[in-house]
Amino acid sequence: MSLLPYEQQIIHVRWNGEGCWIPLGNTDFGLGFENATSDPAPGQFLLYPGGFSETELLLAYGGGRFASKMGQLAGNHFLTIGKGHENLLALGTKVLWEGAQDILFERLE
Repeated sequence: MSLLPYEQQIIHVRWNGEGCWIPLGNTDFGLGFENATSDPAPGQFLLYPGGFSETELLLAYGGGRFASKMGQLAGNHFLTIGKGHENLLALGTKVLWEGAQDILFERLE
């Protein structure tokens, strides 16, 4: 099953500090917790597979701790941005002050 290309909107986190997220509601990828962390470094993507809170993707662009209204969460670190890392602060600031932004994930050949 391919999820790419994947187009959505990214919004600023509510509880986490400097991060953006994509809420995925009740999406069930059939995954458990693996390599889970509550303290992502800038450029790291986490997948929270659901449970105490809804399924979601989190992108840290600065400092923060992964949490929800239910309390601290841990997500699976599955991807780290390598190129363009210097643009993360600008992305986070734009999402914070201008609201939801379109985002596209696609496989580059």
